[in-house]
Formats: sequence, structure tokens, C-alpha cells
Amino acid sequence: MYSKNIYLIGPMGAGKSTIGRLLAETMDRMFVDIDREIESRTGVPVSWVFDKEGETGFRDRETALLRESAGKQNIIVATGGGSVMRSENRELMANTGFIVFLKASIEVQVERTLKDKRRPLLQNVPDRYETLAAIYKQRESIYRSLAHKSISTDIGRPHMVIKSILDAISD
Repeated sequence: MYSKNIYLIGPMGAGKSTIGRLLAETMDRMFVDIDREIESRTGVPVSWVFDKEGETGFRDRETALLRESAGKQNIIVATGGGSVMRSENRELMANTGFIVFLKASIEVQVERTLKDKRRPLLQNVPDRYETLAAIYKQRESIYRSLAHKSISTDIGRPHMVIKSILDAISD
């Protein structure tokens, strides 16, 4: 049985939290959603952390949780979309697990994040599509180079994504 951690990376709205939860259930593993864990530990929404501590403060918390997760085995981790921007985070994931890039078109990202008020980088932006496209352009090459496997989640069939991940780790 595959014993390394599995890290899910990708943009907002790609399905990291949904796929992570389902994959953890399927594999009978612990699931860590970095954003939800930050909220649980601080007692406030991620957007509040961004407002009070800035993106740097949020990323420091994210790195600390990734470091903690990397010290464990057999867990599924849904990372924040920007976690790959820090070299320490990339090294932690690469050295301790299998990395899956969940990708989604900008149109799908817009649709999936439209009513979500917990995404600080999308609050008060004049054009959600333009913002998501700019963020994706900045991060896509990092996602691709870091990932052991890339899977599109545009089709919206989580069980097919889970199967693709399970197939990839069994190769």
C-alpha cells in the first residue's frame, strides 16, 4: 500500500478540498485541508487572517501547517492555491509525498468560486475572471513542474479524479 502523503495542489475552485476529502475516505486516511485547519486553529475565517496579518502572515501559517503535515505519513493534504509559491513548501511536499495538480479552466474556477466569500484574493475585485486568470498564469508552471500527476477536474466527476489518483500512485 502507498504510504507517502498525497498533496493536492492547484488553483482556487479546482476541487482540492472536495477531492481530498473523498480520497481520504476512499483510502481510509486522515485528511488535512490547510485553509480549514488555519480557520480551526485561529477561530476566524481565512479572509480575516488575510485582513489582519496580510498575505505574508497567512502564508507563514500555511507553511507551518505544511511542515507539520510533512512530518506525518499516510495523510491527504489539500493545500492553498498559493502554497507552491514558497520554495520551502515545494521542498516539503516533494520530499514527503506524491503531488497531484488538480487543474480547472478559468471558466470553471469562476463558476465554482462565485458564491464563496471565504477567498480573500477574490474579494472586491472588479473582474473575477481576469483575477483568476492572472493568478493561474503566475502559478501554472510551478504547479506543472512540481506535480507527479496532473488531472483536470472540469468534468465534475470526483470519482473519476479519485480513480486517476489511485491509478497514478499504484504505478
